Amino acid sequence: MRIRADHVVWDWNGTLLADNHAVLAAVNRICRDFGRDAVTLDLWRDTYSRPLKDCYERLLARTLTAGDWARIDLAFHEEYRAALHECALADGVPDRLRALRQTQSLLSMWFHDELVPKITELGLHDLFTRVDGLRADVGGGSKAEHLAAHLDAQRLRPDEVVVIGDVVDDADAARHVGARVVLVATGVSSRRVLERTGVPVADSIPEALAHLA
Repeated sequence: MRIRADHVVWDWNGTLLADNHAVLAAVNRICRDFGRDAVTLDLWRDTYSRPLKDCYERLLARTLTAGDWARIDLAFHEEYRAALHECALADGVPDRLRALRQTQSLLSMWFHDELVPKITELGLHDLFTRVDGLRADVGGGSKAEHLAAHLDAQRLRPDEVVVIGDVVDDADAARHVGARVVLVATGVSSRRVLERTGVPVADSIPEALAHLA
């Protein structure tokens, strides 16, 4: 079944940006800091979930204090930023996006004041009617409220929208507002995890776009 939509809301990390190696380096920095053995990408992809604090408690097998969580947040972003220059755009980006008839916007849980310069540097900014990143100091929460605000700001009806992202939280956020969703198994969640949501799952951006009418 093809999905009819007038507008596409893209996720960034793990969807349009191929950054798994940077994420894994950051996760393993946290593992070292807390005395845990390093993890493989496959293990992290089966472990990842939101809220992130709960996810790290499972990974590290301990209850995290507020101080622990602040330490994790700082360490992750330090390590991730150090590897960010090595990250490339996903296959099909930007060519497949430029060929779309639908309007497009970008909603990310990465920091807004870093997201906008990065997509501008990569020549993507003109593709999107709106770009929203995280404006809080510390992340880790659900995307649902951010998606609702993102659509409201553009006066978009949820039934006109398809969200394309790489994690279960993208599907949960789309369902929360009444939008449709396609997930790509290119980021920090495995196909097995994504398929549990019951929504279409693709292995690439071109394959995800093939679901659109």
